[in-house]
This record gives sequence, structure tokens and C-alpha cells, in this order.
Amino acid sequence: MTQRDMAEIVRHQIPLAVRPDTTVQETCKRMYARKVGAALVTNENGILVGIFTGRDAVRVLSRGRDPAATMVKHAMTKTPETIAPRAHAIEALRLMRDGGFRHLPVLAEDGGVVGIVSRGDFRGLEHDRLDHETGIWERIG
Repeated sequence: MTQRDMAEIVRHQIPLAVRPDTTVQETCKRMYARKVGAALVTNENGILVGIFTGRDAVRVLSRGRDPAATMVKHAMTKTPETIAPRAHAIEALRLMRDGGFRHLPVLAEDGGVVGIVSRGDFRGLEHDRLDHETGIWERIG
């Protein structure tokens, strides 16, 4: 099996990016329109400063905060885990599994956004390999 890298997976992608002062409501509208589960939060230079996911939206609502008045910078996950474009799919799956998250920004060396991957972007064989590795470690431990 060949190992796909992140650059291959996101090569045709135009990730949803918002500025930190965008409201949670507007961010959710954009996520809904694009049918994505996460938005990358970038500064004016396109550098990643956070990620906003459906889980973050639920947290805003559960705390009784007004999504139309709450800026995404107050609800996002700051400094999320990221991965390089040349990293392999299995590395991304390991990071997501170990960190308990479903979305992973792909960043260039200069910090610029290349894309974002989610668990659904990976093929069955890649998931199978992760499951196999997990099983090995469970038997060893």
C-alpha cells in the first residue's frame, strides 16, 4: 500500500477560513453552506491562530452565550495541533486519535495554511492500518 501524504489529500481543497472577529453565528452559517465541520481561524496574513469546530459551537450554546454576539476568537481552540504537507496519512490519524479530535490543519513550513483534513478524508486501508497498530499496542500493554 502506498502512503498518501497530506499534500495529496488536500491538493484540490479550498479550506474555510475566517478572521478572529467573525461571529460564531456567521462562522456556523459558512460551515453549513460549505458542508464542513470546521473553520480555520487565520489572521490578516493568513497565519493560523485557531480552529473552530462544531464542538466549539455546542460549547458556546451550552453556556448560554449569544452566537450572534460572540466572536469566534472567544470560542475557538487556540494553537491547535497541525501537520506538515509531507506527513503521511497514518501520522495524521494517529495525531487525531491520540488527541481526541476530528480535524487537523495542514500547514506549510512558513505557517501558511495548506488545508485541513478530517477523519472522513482517509481511506479504509488507512483506518485499517491504524486499527491494526492499536490492536498490537493493546496486546503488548
